[in-house]
Amino acid sequence: MKHTAQTALGAIAALCAVGISVPATAAWEPVRPVEFIVPAGTGGGADQMARTIQGIVTKHNLMKQPLVVINKSGGAGGEGFLDLKTSGGNPHKIIITLSNLFTTPLATGIPFNWKDLTPVAMLALDEFVLWVNADKPYKTAKEYIEAVKAAPSGSMKMGGTGSKQEDQIITVAVEKATGSKFTYIPYKGGGEVAVQLVGNHVDSTVNNPIEAVAQWRGGKVRPLCVFDAQPMAYDEQIADGKSWKDIPTCKSQGLDIEYLMLRGIFMSPRATKDQVEYYVELFKKVRATPEWQDFMKSGAFNTTFLTGADYAKWVEAEEKRHEALMKDAGFLASAGN
Repeated sequence: MKHTAQTALGAIAALCAVGISVPATAAWEPVRPVEFIVPAGTGGGADQMARTIQGIVTKHNLMKQPLVVINKSGGAGGEGFLDLKTSGGNPHKIIITLSNLFTTPLATGIPFNWKDLTPVAMLALDEFVLWVNADKPYKTAKEYIEAVKAAPSGSMKMGGTGSKQEDQIITVAVEKATGSKFTYIPYKGGGEVAVQLVGNHVDSTVNNPIEAVAQWRGGKVRPLCVFDAQPMAYDEQIADGKSWKDIPTCKSQGLDIEYLMLRGIFMSPRATKDQVEYYVELFKKVRATPEWQDFMKSGAFNTTFLTGADYAKWVEAEEKRHEALMKDAGFLASAGN
């Protein structure tokens, strides 16, 4: 028996030596439903992206197990991040991130850092647009900012998702750049923010394109500028004969502010190489579908895709940038806020 085993091992070695591959054991794949955590409320950009992915995976049978979207928005998303952090070695949980990956621990001091998780992939970068109600007379960012400056300090309301997160960071940056002052009103998600602007409960928002495109199509809101270095790439008409590409940069309107937000995937701690590779390949398949391409177009996303060391390097740089932005805004937990 021993001789037979040695002979078999020798034969395998010989096959490898001449370049003939030996079938490997099956790569890892989920054996039970996968929780897809959204550390934000329903209706916002992260929620919409997660549910779009869920629909694509189901329609195209990209997983043998169900992908179940679960919103865990408590504590500015801290609930979702801590859930994943404490699920080490469980590859059946993944999370879609936004900038609260950085802002929540910096603002609250919760015991969490992105390095507690396992990076999988950047799916896209999300834009921010300055929006006003379409019934208002402002046609440019310059006109709107002049109106804010002329109004009593704090009388103009900026609606946004959460406190001390990306929407409020941009709001403070606008205030500092223009010498204006808003009253910032936080809501649970971008969908609710858009509804509040349509109802004239706030004067402006900096919602992501996907969060306000339906209201723009419906003639209820008006985009004034995008917080990016260049206009968005999509030239299909959306409303009023205009496309995303027709929205000028805020910089060209005198607001020298740029801000893009991560839409990326992380796993729990101690994920293995095979487990990470499974999800990387899954999201490559998702990105190749026409439904994903349509979603990218409708939300005017920057379609940058990163994995591995490139993704981790990008995230590390963004963490440092957010720390500087939040320190400047007085939002760091260590600053006594």
